[in-house]
Amino acid sequence: MSQRAIPPVQTKVSSLRLSREYESKAKVLKSLAHPTRLFLVDVLSHGEQNVRDLTEMVGVDISTVSKHLSILKRSGLVQDERRGLQVFYSLRIPCALDFFNCLDSVELEDHLSSR
Repeated sequence: MSQRAIPPVQTKVSSLRLSREYESKAKVLKSLAHPTRLFLVDVLSHGEQNVRDLTEMVGVDISTVSKHLSILKRSGLVQDERRGLQVFYSLRIPCALDFFNCLDSVELEDHLSSR
């Protein structure tokens, strides 16, 4: 895993750019801040799915699943494609899976340290 360099002390002029950069990252993280959306991203990491199948997997009504997918789409994590009457969703940013691996590592560390 590559390490990101710590950003240098920012001036007031560049603080606006800095704020936008982190706001963009926060938007993506907020879009993942729900168990259903995490599940949807995980399912889509294995390939595209249509809304009807996703609804069956999640076990809630289609409007709720569509709302979650809309949030993920606005954040840029997923994309959709209409084919006739069906809408298919796929993961737009595969590196989102790296985030899942990171979360798994944190959970493992927490589990090991709580022994």
